[in-house]
Amino acid sequence: MDKLKDLAGGAGGSSEQKPAQGGGGQEDYLDKGLDSVEKKFGGGKIDPEKQRGMNEKATDFARDKFEKTTGKDVPDKFSN
Repeated sequence: MDKLKDLAGGAGGSSEQKPAQGGGGQEDYLDKGLDSVEKKFGGGKIDPEKQRGMNEKATDFARDKFEKTTGKDVPDKFSN
């Protein structure tokens, strides 16, 4: 298990970029922003790490709606 952690963290990324559960990807700005809102307004009752699957679905939905509405791709820094 430690080897998996080393591989995920040793790819030159910063310590803020954590592998997402299930997807193995990294958090982008939209995911980090949602985590920040949950921490700030959740009153300490919401753990973003436990809600990772739900958060990924929500951010993916938002990206999809943006692309369908505008006809443009989501900028790379906001897309994982």
